[in-house]
Amino acid sequence: MSTEALHPAARETLLSALDRGWADPLRLHGAGREARLLLDNAREVVAALLGSRPDEVSFTSSGTAAVHLGVLGLLLGRRRVSPRLVHTAVEHSAVLSAGAWWARHFSGTADGVPVDAQGHVRLDALDDALAQGAGVAAVQVANPEVGTLQPWPEVARTAARHDVPVFADACAAAGRVDLPDGWAAAAASAHKWGGPAGVGVLLVRKGARWRAPFPTDDRTDARVAGFENVPAALAAAAALQAVVAERTVVAARQHALVDRLRAALHAVQDVDVVGDPAARLPHVLTFSCLYVDGESLVTELDRRGFAVASGSACTASSLEPSHVLAAMGALTHGNVRVSLTRDTTEADVDRLVATLPDVLAQLRP
Repeated sequence: MSTEALHPAARETLLSALDRGWADPLRLHGAGREARLLLDNAREVVAALLGSRPDEVSFTSSGTAAVHLGVLGLLLGRRRVSPRLVHTAVEHSAVLSAGAWWARHFSGTADGVPVDAQGHVRLDALDDALAQGAGVAAVQVANPEVGTLQPWPEVARTAARHDVPVFADACAAAGRVDLPDGWAAAAASAHKWGGPAGVGVLLVRKGARWRAPFPTDDRTDARVAGFENVPAALAAAAALQAVVAERTVVAARQHALVDRLRAALHAVQDVDVVGDPAARLPHVLTFSCLYVDGESLVTELDRRGFAVASGSACTASSLEPSHVLAAMGALTHGNVRVSLTRDTTEADVDRLVATLPDVLAQLRP
């Protein structure tokens, strides 16, 4: 699954904040002042955990909304320098759709940079692309579909050499790994770390040339329009705090479980495991199976109690072939994406490994 169940810390905080943080944080009455204090507290917690300043944090309606604001805001701020967006070929559809919107409404361009077989951006190609001129580079921290971590120190140095700001899509990585340095704007999504759905985080570095790409209003945050969902923001911060506190233990267990699953899958006939085996998110694994389609695999595994996904991480409901796997040169059909939760056990992994050969034998004829 691409989301995490609501963390107990988030649930407890949300229920409490619904009674305390319902008022408009712009108002000067007592309830409004309390709501503002809660919102400021959420912003401070998230900033500390994601390596930014409180005034660099904005809460949005989703991770996708944060991506759109981050990418388009940087492009608009740099429009006179260059209207060109350079992005990796494996970016989430939110980045790709922002690039298409930019091209349609601002006559800009959006160009993809190839990746290697494990999903890492090719640094030589990135260097060449930025040398030709660019307003913004978009490079994800980690791929949500195959788990591969991008070589961010090298990415940041390459972009700095060409004086191009970088947008970092950290939706899959925030809470799982430390965010890298070197980005001008970044985005995260609370439901990925066990916060409530409908809460995104936009980070814009102080001094970044960022301009609001959509109409705003007179709310407390000039980057985001609309009434803030204070209880949800506070719950998202509480979940992130809890997840980061337990990250070392949970990540070690998940890494071991994914290694166990990866090793077992190598023994299954006509199954190809994709993504970097080491430099990756701790909880994600994708594999492709020959002679079977992804929809049938998902349906049959779901019938047997496994909630997995197929297709691109951003278009799985339509079961479109994965643009990520295509860019990596991997098999784009018959793929399964497994995301471990914090409660996944060795028994769960072993049961999946034991079940998969029977499912493939049933479906392949």
